[in-house]
Amino acid sequence: MRSPRLAALELRRFGRGRLPRAALVALLVLPLLYGALYLWSFWDPYGRLDRIPVALVNDDKGASVDGRKLRAGDDITGGLRESDVFDWREVSAAEAAKGVEDGTYYLSLTMPSDLSARIASGAGDAPETGALQVRTNDSNNYIVGQISRTVFGEVREAASTNASRSFLDRIFVSFSDLHGATEKAADGAGKLEGGIDRAEKGSKSLASGLKDAKEGSGRLSTGLKRLTKGAGDLEDGSRRVAQGTRTLADRVNAADRRIGPLLAADEKTIGDTARLVADSSGAIRADLDDLVERAPGAARDARTASKALDTLYRARCEDPALPDAACADLRKAKQSAAGVATVAADLDTLVAGRGGDLKRLDKNLATLQKQAKALADRAPRLSEDLDDAVTRIDKLNQGAAKVAAGAKKLHSGLGTAKTGAAGLDGGVGKLKTGAYDLNGGMYKLLDGSGKLTSGLRDGAEKIPDYDKKDRDRRTEVMADPVGLVSRDLYKAPNYGTGFAPYFIPLSLWVGAMVAYMLIAPVNRRALAAGAPAWRIALAGWLPVVAIGVLQTVALMSVLHWAVGLRMVRAAGTVGFLFLVTACFAAIVQWLNARFGAAGRILVLALLMLQLTSAGGTYPVQTSPAFFNALHPFLPMSYVVEALRRLITGGGPGPVWQACAVLVAFTAGALALTALSARRRQVWTLDRLHPELSL
Repeated sequence: MRSPRLAALELRRFGRGRLPRAALVALLVLPLLYGALYLWSFWDPYGRLDRIPVALVNDDKGASVDGRKLRAGDDITGGLRESDVFDWREVSAAEAAKGVEDGTYYLSLTMPSDLSARIASGAGDAPETGALQVRTNDSNNYIVGQISRTVFGEVREAASTNASRSFLDRIFVSFSDLHGATEKAADGAGKLEGGIDRAEKGSKSLASGLKDAKEGSGRLSTGLKRLTKGAGDLEDGSRRVAQGTRTLADRVNAADRRIGPLLAADEKTIGDTARLVADSSGAIRADLDDLVERAPGAARDARTASKALDTLYRARCEDPALPDAACADLRKAKQSAAGVATVAADLDTLVAGRGGDLKRLDKNLATLQKQAKALADRAPRLSEDLDDAVTRIDKLNQGAAKVAAGAKKLHSGLGTAKTGAAGLDGGVGKLKTGAYDLNGGMYKLLDGSGKLTSGLRDGAEKIPDYDKKDRDRRTEVMADPVGLVSRDLYKAPNYGTGFAPYFIPLSLWVGAMVAYMLIAPVNRRALAAGAPAWRIALAGWLPVVAIGVLQTVALMSVLHWAVGLRMVRAAGTVGFLFLVTACFAAIVQWLNARFGAAGRILVLALLMLQLTSAGGTYPVQTSPAFFNALHPFLPMSYVVEALRRLITGGGPGPVWQACAVLVAFTAGALALTALSARRRQVWTLDRLHPELSL
């Protein structure tokens, strides 16, 4: 009897009653239940994360940055609520802690009260890192904790990017401000350079001008003598004026008291006296103006004379090779000239320092002159203006007294100035030396200011100046400098599709394993009839292959139309799974045929080894070395790799490799089954009385 007929007879057994038919149906749907239900249960878990309750605590109090309010906690909370990740429930910190502890929430995310303040500190002197606080409880669910680390890592990165963007924008604004300030500094340095250049030229002119100061010291001495005499005359005149105004005041007051009615008789005398006072005041003012004008010139003349005498003395008396008998007189002359220069300088200083007093003196004299003229003009009407005259004359008397006192001080000051003229010569010499030193220093300063101007202009060109558009673009790049461009060559649309290549062959293996619990691995009728061993092997293999084909069709139909599995190569996937079914059936058949009841345990053990070494979940390289060593020698390793290419796409190389491996395993297993069948055609005591029966 041929093998296909024997296989048909084996299958026909399942139609002889309700229980066999039910067993056949169960056999057909077992892989479906095992594979489809498992894949369906976690087909797209990441797409349903919004159903997971998670506590959200926002304790952030906000902060101020450059006058603007920063609320990082509110921004992050709003972004999380708009996302599809987790079922965010905003609660208090106490409720979150209790909920994570008792399992109400799988985890919690807390934004501390100082989150915004820490983020804003990046623009201050003591920057701090803002910390989001995540609390998990693996006793609730370990996988949720792992997912949360990835999700919250993205939340942290987004918050850090926003904080960096604000900080960098201020940096780029500062660059623009610094660029403008440096340009202004460069312009200022250029102006400074021009001013220093003029100052250098002025210092050079000053040094040259001090050479003539000595000649002026002599003229200062002469001028001071005249000024001293004039100051004495001024003092005498002002004293006489004061006496005259006193006499006038007394007369007016006496007249007012005694002879008011007879005032008309003395009008001519009063008028003449007033004219005398006015003329005297004019003369004093002229002398005062002459003093103010001639004091600086006298100081210069004194300095020039002192310098000339000093130069002459050094030339004729300080050289021992050329003694001069007149040195003693020259020394006295030099000292005298220096004294005169000092006095002249003091006088000039006094005149300049007393400028306010002299102006007030001149003003008082002018007032006195004006009032005296007015009195002379109004003398014919004194009787009518007696009361007004008394008041004016009293003021005139006070002014004259002040003029006299000021003239006295001026005369005393001129005496001091005359004495100080002697020190003028030494000071002029020192000024000359200092002027030359100043000129050298100004030259160096001029060179340095030129380098400063050049350096500032070069620096301004190197400092970037960004407009708003460029600043925004650079801020965006610097806040997130490294982008991730991800491209999946062959992307699995969901979690279930990614794991289908692992669970589909698992289901088919279980289907073959259960099938050989109901169908004998070697046909007993063929064994009894003494059929060839290879025919007996095929007769036990073909029924399970036929059932496996039906199992594959049922499983893939439900996965495709009910669960939603999408395959890039649908026909290729189904055809390849037929080959997988044939291979698994041959391997399971041999283990059962060779080892009998113990073979069922070996089938289960082999399944465990294939599942752990196939790399269906994590890459096999992450497994211990034992499983890495088994990986290349078990068929499911190749089945998983080939199904990935058939379902999600990719090059067909692994598919053809897997087909070759499966054909080899199928042929080898059938050959071993035939060998086992031949051995079983010989009955032994072990077969009649097996040690273990399942």
